[in-house]
Amino acid sequence: MNDHRSSPFRDAGRDSRKASKVPDTPQTRSPAYRLAFADNEFLCREELRPVRLQLELLKPQMVMDEHQIESTVVLFGGARIPRPSEADHARTKTLAELSHFYDEAREFASLMTRKSMEAEGREFVIVTGGGPGVMEAGNRGAMDVGGQSIGLGIVLPHEQAPNEYVTPELCFNFHYFAIRKMHFLLRARAICIFPGGFGTLDELFESLTLIQTGRMERVPFLLFGRSFWEKIINWEALADAGTISPQDLDLFRFVENAAEAVEIIENWEPAPPREDIPGR
Repeated sequence: MNDHRSSPFRDAGRDSRKASKVPDTPQTRSPAYRLAFADNEFLCREELRPVRLQLELLKPQMVMDEHQIESTVVLFGGARIPRPSEADHARTKTLAELSHFYDEAREFASLMTRKSMEAEGREFVIVTGGGPGVMEAGNRGAMDVGGQSIGLGIVLPHEQAPNEYVTPELCFNFHYFAIRKMHFLLRARAICIFPGGFGTLDELFESLTLIQTGRMERVPFLLFGRSFWEKIINWEALADAGTISPQDLDLFRFVENAAEAVEIIENWEPAPPREDIPGR
């Protein structure tokens, strides 16, 4: 990352390189002697958590600003959704049946990336979690048409490398789930949710809660696959019970395919912010 601002002070990177070449003595080997900003053990101390949170917020923000990313289209969805060509080897029959959403996510990402490439500025850039399944399909769809896409990964015990379709310069890795989710939504012009598991549900409900409570402006909020979502979540029961308001059911739409989703986004008319939120 280049910083073109001029300063009369000595460059921190230069001092870091200089400090790594000092003579080897008991004093220079001491952890106390390390430059604080170049000392990983120090930065990982419990007391430094506020600093790490700030750094994890700042780094992706600065990189995306440098790449002039103005707005994004968010794709959430399951890492276990297989490619249709691999559906026969899926863990369950249901996963095999859901494999067509891989192609829908890929097609949707291609259509939105074409729109992005035709727009002035870097608008409607696809952003995913950077992993396999639906996430891979989204990044792959952007690459299919020669566009760029963002991947927001996170360190997990079982996690593998980012999928090969994320634009390398826009591929990020996170420690904090909360900061990662904030970056998903900071530039969001639309949120698209494909079938998935706990992680997808977490992302769905946090995003929906922010809109419901007026903490985030309304954007197209699209759930791919009505039958899947109505099977696992009884939306009407929440309204009937009074734990959400009936109008909360209007915060999202069901779609079945990429073309339908693109049409809704293209014809979207922003609703006024949510002010009065009874029954939250």
